[in-house]
Amino acid sequence: MIFIKKYFQVSFLFSSLICSSVMALEPIDLLITNATVLTMDENKTIYNKGLVAIKGSKIIAVGNGDLAKRYKAKKELNVDGDLVMPGLINTHTHASMTVFRSLGDDVPDRLHRYIFPLEKKLVSREMVRIGAQLANVEMLKGGVTTYADMYYFEEEVAKTVDQIGMRAVLGETIIQFPVADAQNAKEGIQNTLKLIHAYKDHPRITPAFAPHAPYTNTTDILKEITRLSLLHKVPVMMHLAESLRENEVIAQRSGGKSPVAYMAEIGALTPYFIGAHLININDEDIALLKKHDVGIAHNMSANIKSAKGVSPALKMFDAGLRIGLGTDGPMSGNTLSTLDELGQVAKVHKLVNQDRAAMPPVKVIEMATIGAAKALHMEDRIGSIEVGKLADIIVIDTKSPNMVPLYNPYSALVYSAYATNVKHSIVHGKLLMQNRDLLTVNENVVRKEALAFSDKVRKTVIESGELVR
Repeated sequence: MIFIKKYFQVSFLFSSLICSSVMALEPIDLLITNATVLTMDENKTIYNKGLVAIKGSKIIAVGNGDLAKRYKAKKELNVDGDLVMPGLINTHTHASMTVFRSLGDDVPDRLHRYIFPLEKKLVSREMVRIGAQLANVEMLKGGVTTYADMYYFEEEVAKTVDQIGMRAVLGETIIQFPVADAQNAKEGIQNTLKLIHAYKDHPRITPAFAPHAPYTNTTDILKEITRLSLLHKVPVMMHLAESLRENEVIAQRSGGKSPVAYMAEIGALTPYFIGAHLININDEDIALLKKHDVGIAHNMSANIKSAKGVSPALKMFDAGLRIGLGTDGPMSGNTLSTLDELGQVAKVHKLVNQDRAAMPPVKVIEMATIGAAKALHMEDRIGSIEVGKLADIIVIDTKSPNMVPLYNPYSALVYSAYATNVKHSIVHGKLLMQNRDLLTVNENVVRKEALAFSDKVRKTVIESGELVR
């Protein structure tokens, strides 16, 4: 009897310890295990057989796999050694132009001779919504979790971003001549203020001013936009130092100054400013950009396709400027995943610098992740896998033939990976794509709607023969 009593006492104690151990496990929402984690933190820490724990919208743990015993997850994602990295950030695009992709690709002076006339005929709320939906699908499937967009009817873009669950900085285009949603720049500013009022406190959408360029807006308008940006604490996104026409107009307006020097003189360069392209710049311009702590969007594919030149992005990066990768619009770079930019960024900078060692893969990946977050002044929230940051994470399949074998993950991503190698996408802690299946929107419905709209484009533009091809 004494033996039996002791047996039950020991059994009860053992059961209690097990129950206490189970009860001590921290409940979380998502646990990513068996991962090769590229954190992109300050030390470029990599965890083999690593783990990322997510609770709500944030990362609460990252490290070696033995941390798993601390957590009880609603969902576990065992990625079998695949690469886990911060979501890619596209720092500059015009998402809704997906429905115009492949039109007039080789037309000289394309913006003024083809794109502006095309937009005058076809840009509408419907077009913006349909094009943005298609762009969101393409970007999310290509590993982009955050993007910065400039276009018209941006409230329609915001609705699509909210639906799919991505993160975005959305800027209403402001330009001095009549466009689809405004008769002049002042009306464009009013449209932006409405966007700010609607989305200022949204957890994933950041409203912004988006003056098209310095040469397509007056000095007074640019000053007013800067004032309002500082007042409302929202970004200003703008094409800057992109074209020779811009250089000429600004030089005449400012007494010979460069576009960057002109913007600095009028007080339009601030920590809220994000400049796209920055091709035609010199060392003095770079010093001004750094002094004013501006963000820079480097759009390699679009720039070389348009034959406008190669931005001194490597020099800016090495000088400590806030610079990240962008694709430009789908009529310019044609694809929207920055994963497709990586190889071109590395190779072209090697070529122009005549140095095989220039722009190594780790720098390119930095510009696609934490560097891009810095360009958008969002590095405190996104861009790396660190405790306390928002859980914007992607998983890259390493079993595809183009990724086998994998010795150096940075080199594999830059020189070997395709956008189609993205397997899972997580934004704000929510799994939006699993095994390449989108979970928040119907991809087939989005594609069919875009194809139906393309019939309208074909009849209006191609069959009518009204625009230069």
